[in-house]
Amino acid sequence: MAYVEIYTKDYCPYCDKAKLLLDQLNVDYVEHDLVADPEKFDELQLRRPNARTVPQIFINDLGIGGCDDLYALHDAGKLKPMLEEVERPLEGEHEPL
Repeated sequence: MAYVEIYTKDYCPYCDKAKLLLDQLNVDYVEHDLVADPEKFDELQLRRPNARTVPQIFINDLGIGGCDDLYALHDAGKLKPMLEEVERPLEGEHEPL
């Protein structure tokens, strides 16, 4: 599976809707709550400088946009192939020698 990250705020209905779709597809994802961890906002700005809304979703480090973009990919049949791409290793993980 792909490595999926989602930047959210806890009072955001679009964030909830995006996470619902990912949950329905049984996708594991890392959630970065910008309210609980404000430093993640700076990280998000480095990754997507023009992002002004949440959620912001990344699949294997590719910024795909927000909730509407996630659903558009799903409706077009493009999301599942993206999610089936090989996951990148998490920081600190490596292949055994």
